Amino acid sequence: MRSHLLNGLTAEHYRRSVTEGVERVAAKLATTERPFTGVTVDDLTPRIDAVDLDRPLGDTAAVLDELEELYLRDAVYFHHPRYLAHLNCPVVIPAVLGEAVLSAVNSSLDTWDQSAGGTLIERKLIDWTNERIGLGENADGVFTSGGSQSNLQALLLAREETKAESLDKLRVFTSEVSHFSVKKSAKLLGLGPDAVVTIPVDHDKRMHTVALAHELERCAEEGLVPMAVVATAGTTDFGSIDPLPEIAALCEQFGVWMHVDAAYGCGLLTSLKHRDRLNGIERADSVTVDYHKSFFQPVSSSALLVRDVATLRHATYHADYLNPRRMVEERIPNQVDKSLQTTRRFDALKLWMTLRVMGADGIGELFDEVCELAQEGWKLLATDPRYDVVVAPSLSTLVFRYIPAGVTDPAEIDRANLYARKALFASGDAVVAGTKVGGRHYLKFTLLNPETTAADIAAVLDLIAGHAEQYLGESLDRAS
Repeated sequence: MRSHLLNGLTAEHYRRSVTEGVERVAAKLATTERPFTGVTVDDLTPRIDAVDLDRPLGDTAAVLDELEELYLRDAVYFHHPRYLAHLNCPVVIPAVLGEAVLSAVNSSLDTWDQSAGGTLIERKLIDWTNERIGLGENADGVFTSGGSQSNLQALLLAREETKAESLDKLRVFTSEVSHFSVKKSAKLLGLGPDAVVTIPVDHDKRMHTVALAHELERCAEEGLVPMAVVATAGTTDFGSIDPLPEIAALCEQFGVWMHVDAAYGCGLLTSLKHRDRLNGIERADSVTVDYHKSFFQPVSSSALLVRDVATLRHATYHADYLNPRRMVEERIPNQVDKSLQTTRRFDALKLWMTLRVMGADGIGELFDEVCELAQEGWKLLATDPRYDVVVAPSLSTLVFRYIPAGVTDPAEIDRANLYARKALFASGDAVVAGTKVGGRHYLKFTLLNPETTAADIAAVLDLIAGHAEQYLGESLDRAS
C-alpha cells in the first residue's frame, strides 16, 4: 500500500493519476449541455448505497469510471450558463491550479513550521485585501472557511470588546434580510434569545438607518449594551447594500462595533466601475469577504479582516506543543494565533495564483460583467407582464414571481411558482433558487457567470412560465 503514498518515489504515479482525473473532468466540462441531469434522491441513493467501501477497486481508472456514474454525470455544474441559483460562481483556472498544488503539498496554515512561505503568502493577501478596503495600517485578519465562520469570529471579537459582565444585556443589530449566520452566531456565543434586533429595510432592501438609530437609543435607555451593528454589503436574497456611511456614523456616535458582511459584495473591491457602492466600508471594525462568491474562487476561500490587529487577541490561545508564547517574542508568525481553526488548508494560494495570472482588474472585469447582466435581466423582467420583480439589482441578483393572467389567489400563485422551480430543476434545463418576500414564494436568479447572456435569462423565463402554466392547467383540470 505504500505505492499510494505521495512522495519522491511515487511522483510518476501521482502524475498519471491526477492527469487521468483531470482529463475526465475536462471531458465532462466540455460536453455538459445542461447544468443538471434531473436525477432524484431516490434514483441516486441505492446506487451509492450499493458500494461496498470495504472492497476497493484497486485501480484508478475503475474508480474514475465508478465516480462518473455516481457523481460526475449527475453533479450540478455551476460553470453552465443556465445555473442561476445560489451564490456559487464558476471558477477561474489559475485558482484550480492553486487547488491542485495546495492539496498535493498539503501545508497546514496554523504554524510557521508547517507552512513557511504559505504563512507569508496568506499574510500578504490579508494586507492586500485590507488596502482594498481601506482599513488602515493597523489592520489584520485571517482566512476562514466561509462567511459564517467570519461572521462568528467578528461577533466574538465584538462581544469581548464590550467587556460586558452579563451576556443577557448584549444586543446585535442587523437588517431583517441579513444572513442567518448572524442569529446563529449569537446563539453560539451564548447570547440571549432576544440578543439580535432586526431592523426593517426600505423599498430597496437596505437597512433603515432611522430605525437603527431609534433602536440604539432604546437600547441605551433600557440599560442594555449595544454589542455590534452588522451591515450587509450584498444580501443573499437581494444583493442589496446597506447605507454604510450612515451606519458607520451611528456606530461612532453610540460607540458600537461595526461589522460589514461583504461575503457577496466583496467583488466590488476589484470592480473597475462600481467600487463606490462600497463607500463607507473603510470605517468598519471588521469585514467578512468570501472570495469564493465573487472572486471566482473554488470553495473554500474566505477571510475576516479587522481594523485593529489587537482585537484578534480574543481568539488567541497558546499550546506548548504548537505555538508557545516564546514564539511571539521570537517574532515567529503563527496564523493559529488569529484563527478559530487549528489545522487549516492553504486556501490563500488559490487567490494568490489568480492575482498573479489575471490581476485584480481581471477579476473586476468579470464581476462587472455579471452586475451589468443583472441590469439587463431587470429590464427584461420589468417589461414582461408575466412577472413581478421585487427590486432593481445592486449587484447581480434578481428576485421575481410569475403572475399568471386571470389568477388572483396568492396561495395558488405560490404553488405555481413552487411547481415551476421544482419542475425546472427536475428537467435539468436550468437551475434557479427560491425565497420568500412578504410571506409569499418568489424565484431568484443569482447571476455569477459571465458566460450567461440575456438570451439565457429570457429562455429560462419562458421555461418557468411554461411549467407554471402547465401546473395551473392541471390544477383547473383536477378542480373541474
